[in-house]
This record gives sequence, structure tokens and C-alpha cells, in this order.
Amino acid sequence: MDYIRAKREVRHALVISDPTPVDNVRSVWASAGQVATIGIFLILFGAFLYVGRAIVLPILAAGVGALTLAPLIKWAKRHGSPPWLTAMVILLVALGALSLLATAMAGPVSEWIKRAPEIGATIKERLAILDKPLASFTELGNSVFGSGGLNVNQPPNVVLPVVAFLTPAAGELLLFFTTLLFFLIGQIDLRNYAVSMFSSRDTKLRFLKIMRDIERNLAGYLTVVTIVNIGVGSIVAIGTWAIGYPNPMIFGVIAALLNYVPYIGPAAMVVALFGVGLVSFPSLGQAFIAPLGLVAVTTLEGHFITPTIVGRKLTLNPLMVFLALAFWTWMWGPVGAVLAVPISIVGLVIANHLLPTEDVHLPD
Repeated sequence: MDYIRAKREVRHALVISDPTPVDNVRSVWASAGQVATIGIFLILFGAFLYVGRAIVLPILAAGVGALTLAPLIKWAKRHGSPPWLTAMVILLVALGALSLLATAMAGPVSEWIKRAPEIGATIKERLAILDKPLASFTELGNSVFGSGGLNVNQPPNVVLPVVAFLTPAAGELLLFFTTLLFFLIGQIDLRNYAVSMFSSRDTKLRFLKIMRDIERNLAGYLTVVTIVNIGVGSIVAIGTWAIGYPNPMIFGVIAALLNYVPYIGPAAMVVALFGVGLVSFPSLGQAFIAPLGLVAVTTLEGHFITPTIVGRKLTLNPLMVFLALAFWTWMWGPVGAVLAVPISIVGLVIANHLLPTEDVHLPD
């Protein structure tokens, strides 16, 4: 009896000491309402970014480009060059480089398009060893999705998607360069106007520090990555020339440009090198040499060289970069993939200034 009575007293004491699971139910519902409001705002904002892609994407890209080039504009202004003149020079250089790139790639791309049937037949012949696995895969797909579910034997039509992509891209490109020009010319006035909107001196100084750090980090990252990508492109050009690929210089330029997009760019370049290798060489072993070499180079660059240089000034979590790359690629396609890392840098700089950075010791 004494044991039962003691057990009841302990249970009663526990109930009295913790009568409710939370201190205030009303505060819990208030917090849930705030979370729901923020969630609804994020969903609506994401829908706005997706629907307004044709306008928002060029303007945002121009804004990121203007922030990246802001140190150059300021440096030129300190040496007596007005912002409008520096902006015009930058724009002319960018348009000239784009024109030279398009002119250099027009001939090889046209030749490859003309040889598309021959290339397709050659690739099919070289990959004949995969006929049985592909047939099994097709049979499995037909059993799951129906007879029209999967058709791996039909060659894809790449002309129509390319035309459908380039038609709206021309207008977006014009909007991008025009907005970039106005941003470069008037960014100092825009910044002064934005500073005047804050009331306290501390808020104005914090805004100026955030903008300065964003500009420095973007410019530093672009400079380092550009130098690294030039090295990667040079290695690819020399390697493809030594192996015997056609147009090795074009492969070097494409490798340098695609390397601006983490993960996706090098993977696309590996597929391109393997496809051209299948057409250019008589055996699968020779076709694998260049892709495997590129995998080794990009792995060394992505995991050791670039993090060692960039990591001293700005550390980006690989998981955050991967998730940002996946999200912005899904949202805006290839251009979103290019902007994923700059947007992540901007967000990281803002978070470092606005959120507390002291170490918090959590219980085990």
C-alpha cells in the first residue's frame, strides 16, 4: 500500500509541475500565423519570379553584373573617367566578345548540324554494344508506361528547341544590355538615393558596408573564377589538340564558358567530348580519353584549387551551392544556373551582416 501511495504522489507531482505542454497556447498560434504568412509570401514571390521571368531575369542579371563591375567603375572615376564613358567601353567590349564568339562558333556548329544524320548513324554503330540493354529498358518502359511511353530509338530534334530558345532570348538579351548600361551609369546616384531613404546614421553605414562587401566579393569571385576557367579552357584546348579532336580551340572556349556553371557545365562538356570522340575515333577507348581527362581536371579545380583561393575570402557551403543551382536552374533555366552562385554570394553577405555571428553552444 505504501508503494502504491508513493507512486500516486509522484505521478500527481509530475502532473502539477507540468500541467500543459506549452506555456501559452495563444503565443504558439501567433507564431504559427507568422510562419504561415512568411510561407505564403515566399510562395507568391516564387510564382512572381517564375511568371515574370522574361522581365525579371534580364533585370536581375544586369543588376548582378553592375554590382560585379562597380569596383571597376569607381576605379575609373577616381582616375578621371566618367561613369558613362567606362560603361560604354564595357558594353562595347562585351558585345564585341559576344560577336567574336558567335562568329567563331558559327562555322563548326553549322558543319556539325549538316552532318547530323551521319553523326547519328556513327554514334549508333559505335554504341551497338548497348542495343540489348536499351531494348530491355524500352520493353520495361512499354510495360510500365504503355507502348507509346518511351521511345529511345527516335532521334531528338534539336533544331526546333534551339530556335524556340533563341527567339525570346534575343529580346531578353537586348533588355539585359540596356539595363546594364543604365545601371553602370547611374549606380552611384541610385546608391545615394537608397542611402537617403534610411533615417538613422547606423542604418546608412550598415547599408553602405553591405553594398561594398557585395561588390568586393562578387568582383573577387568573378576574377578568380575567370582566371581558373581560362586555365581549364587552355588545358582542354591543348589536350583535345594533342589527342586529335577537330576544332580544339572551340572546345577550349566552350569548356571555359561552361565551367562558370558548377556541376552542370563540366558534366555537359564531358558528354560533348564523349559524343565527338565517338565520331572522331575508331574505338571507345580513345573516345573516353578526353572525358576522363576533363573529369580529372575539373575535380582537381573544383575541390582543391578554387576553394583554396576563394575560401580565404568567402566560404560557400557546397550543399548550399548545389541546392541554389538546382532551384535557380529549375526556375530560370541555363541563365538561372549561371546566376546561382552570384545570388548565393549576395545572400551570404547580407546574412553575415544582418544575422548574429556569435557562436551558440547547444546542449548535447
